[in-house]
Amino acid sequence: MQYKLNYGRLTLLYFFLFLTLGLFNCKTTNEQAAIEKTLKKFDFYKVSADIQTTPVQNPDDAADDPAIWYNAADPANSKIIGTNKKLGLVVYDLNGEEQFFYPVGKVNNVDIRYGFLIGTESIDIVGCTNRSYNSISLFKINRETGELKEISLKNIISKTDEIYGFCFYHSKNTGILYANLVSKDGSFEQWELKADNEEISGNIVRKFTLGNTCEGMVADDESGILFIAEEDRGIWKFSAEPDQEEGKLITDLSNIYLKDDIEGLTIYYADNGAGYLLASSQGNNSYAVFERANENKYLGSFMIVNSETIDGVSETDGIDVINLGLGEKFPHGIFIAQDGYNMETGNLTNQNFKIVGWDKIANIFEPKLIIDAEYNISE
Repeated sequence: MQYKLNYGRLTLLYFFLFLTLGLFNCKTTNEQAAIEKTLKKFDFYKVSADIQTTPVQNPDDAADDPAIWYNAADPANSKIIGTNKKLGLVVYDLNGEEQFFYPVGKVNNVDIRYGFLIGTESIDIVGCTNRSYNSISLFKINRETGELKEISLKNIISKTDEIYGFCFYHSKNTGILYANLVSKDGSFEQWELKADNEEISGNIVRKFTLGNTCEGMVADDESGILFIAEEDRGIWKFSAEPDQEEGKLITDLSNIYLKDDIEGLTIYYADNGAGYLLASSQGNNSYAVFERANENKYLGSFMIVNSETIDGVSETDGIDVINLGLGEKFPHGIFIAQDGYNMETGNLTNQNFKIVGWDKIANIFEPKLIIDAEYNISE
């Protein structure tokens, strides 16, 4: 087995949502009017960001997808790895300050797994789709500093026309680490990754197509489920194992609280299969919450709105969440979202990522969630 990730416990008493009014920044008067019209029809729970990252270097639509790396030796020094899809990867600390930048190409979506074996060395691995080469790019994380080092690889070049979404899947059944990618036309590829003499190679073990634009993906390593967001339709559920292909649409735009595009997906883990699947509902600037297990019942939605110092979030692409304690500032983990329209001192500036302490999100639901911060990651 290449790695084992033991997540913390969160005891759910009840998770029942009634919706309240929220406002957020927007780019134009027309957009503001459209948002206000939407909010009159649908009310959402609201939270505000605790931290925002340094804006990415490129203007316009550049920031896209974040991933949270947990520093097991020093949780307060965990990192956020974000994509600048025009130029490369950015590493931030938990204060949102840029630590490192890697101009490796037009990287789109990013994901992380722990304890991947290269020879006798166990590493934490970062993967992303790289549209500059229509390939998968892989990196080793320095566990002391959070710096990235590109790993030597070969023949991991997609057969699709335009590579787009990405996520890892680690099979608890076989110990194999897979790289999953999807293209703009909805073509899916699953690659089995192998390491030999410090060189990683891959071969395609499954292919299918959804026929329309897909990007957001996340795999549940414990249950063996893969979720894929079809942007203009809804969220699909597949087996994450390569020998099974039939999928099920777990939700679509008939849910009036979802508005295309359906973008980023992430999983909040809790004990015994409990937890949540979260999705970015880009068209109404909200985040939908579903049960992680069973039939993935829709539970409700929330928005990230203005605080006194940090603007709200709109038109989110990628999201991520972690239930592990990240030091005194974030003892119960964080939720992070890309901000499509980042405002600073009343002016539109380059995009960035907004960070919300998970306890804020948990505590907007009544009855409140009880959080047990007993965490451990091991290989």
